[in-house]
Amino acid sequence: MMIGNPDSAPARPDRTSGGITLDDVFRSAAGRHPDKLALVDPPNRESFTDGKPRRFTFAEADRVISGIASRLREMGLPTDAVIGIQLPNIAENFLTLLGVLRAGMIAAPLPLLWRRADAVTALGRAGAKVLITCGRTGAFNQAECAMRIAAELFAIRYVCAFGDDLPDGIVACDDLLESPLPARATEQERPRNAGTNVAVVTFDTGAAGIFPVARNHAELLAGGLAVVLESGLQERAAILSTLHPASFAGVSLTLLPWLLTGSTLVLHHSFAPDVFRAQRRVHRCDALVLPAPVAFRLAEAGAFADAQPASVIAAWRSPERLGASPPWREARAALIDVSIFGETGFVASRRGNGGVPAPLPLGPVIVSKDGGDGIKAGELIQTKTGTVAMRGPMVPRRGFPPRGARSDLPCLKIGADGAVDTGYLCRADPAAATMVVSGAPANFVSIGGYRFPLAQLADLAGRIERGANFTVTPDALLGQRLTGGAADTAAMVRALAAHGINPLVAAAFGDGGNAATGGGRNRRQSY
Repeated sequence: MMIGNPDSAPARPDRTSGGITLDDVFRSAAGRHPDKLALVDPPNRESFTDGKPRRFTFAEADRVISGIASRLREMGLPTDAVIGIQLPNIAENFLTLLGVLRAGMIAAPLPLLWRRADAVTALGRAGAKVLITCGRTGAFNQAECAMRIAAELFAIRYVCAFGDDLPDGIVACDDLLESPLPARATEQERPRNAGTNVAVVTFDTGAAGIFPVARNHAELLAGGLAVVLESGLQERAAILSTLHPASFAGVSLTLLPWLLTGSTLVLHHSFAPDVFRAQRRVHRCDALVLPAPVAFRLAEAGAFADAQPASVIAAWRSPERLGASPPWREARAALIDVSIFGETGFVASRRGNGGVPAPLPLGPVIVSKDGGDGIKAGELIQTKTGTVAMRGPMVPRRGFPPRGARSDLPCLKIGADGAVDTGYLCRADPAAATMVVSGAPANFVSIGGYRFPLAQLADLAGRIERGANFTVTPDALLGQRLTGGAADTAAMVRALAAHGINPLVAAAFGDGGNAATGGGRNRRQSY
């Protein structure tokens, strides 16, 4: 494992215990094997965004990261400026995030499916100064959307983008990939204990809407280390990931294992079975990072019958479904269940004999490698109202931004004991020191990891058309399915899109829904 190896890392300022940063970890990996392949784009990249598929060694990635950091510093941005990032699951996404950190700033990755309404709220509440995006995602003009977002947010000073045919006013960034600066040409040194500085801001949703959740380097490393230890990832492995790094779990299951083990990170965008199979075959991946329902569908199809991968890291964005999951029969591949509790934290647990999921612990969450001495990754608590609360090394210890706790804006609520109530219902067995998640937070909809309060959506739809309504039902693949009813579904879809609403929501009324019932005036669609 690369972390904390002074012989391999370039010289750094003297730091006290706990002062290590993600950039330190990257530099350590790059210093040990600069010519090793570090990042690999999806081979079908041109089908969903601009540019041919790219690949970077650690040395090449290092130079690009320095170039991005230098560009941000040349803009006159202050230390700890918040930089929004909205990119597909491509190499530029990870390089940009690390470039922001090297510049001494704070990265705020956004889900790619967020449209104007969500992005404006999130970036406004985080106080973002810059938004970095791409020219297009599929047929959607991502750059134009970014300009509209910036027009609504006075604080945003620059919009930057990778890609072709960018609108006027956007700072083009492709030159940083083609002719990057020499490695480490520009860097913002941080004070001692730099690991306690906020590094990444992700976004969660409460009853009052979207709010920022900030983590420092130490909290991020705690999450990544839990995944590495529980999965048994080895140094210089190959990791194939379908997860987007726009959440704490996404960062912890992709970026951190890549850095901590000095692996090759192979990226996959918008699950395409044929492309996925080809990537596995070409790169002989040691670990796969997948949404849990997709992992089980692949297992049923016999996808893990060969010797690779050694581990399947399955992300449960609906942790209440874990207990009902079938046994894992693929003996050649170890399954690591990752129960995700929004942006608060997660629990990674390897399935043992019989392939049955391990119950969640009531109390400390201990992770270890190959049954050795473990470390405490967190702690699970049952609240007086029967919900799951978390505290510990990976859980945020303060709200963000600092002014948020002193205003009426929604923010992370942290108890006096350091615990955060996730809202997930649970049944606890104190005698066995275990718990089972029994239900999702009330009054929320979660579709493929995108979570939002139903009341706000119903209010907007009601203002667009009186009598419009929604129904939420379970879905084995997406977690939940949203079905919308309106007199004029086409008009409702257009109106929601004009308000900048996520396409997952608008599709509940659209003709492209996964299922439809009824017809005529009150036709219903679902997504």
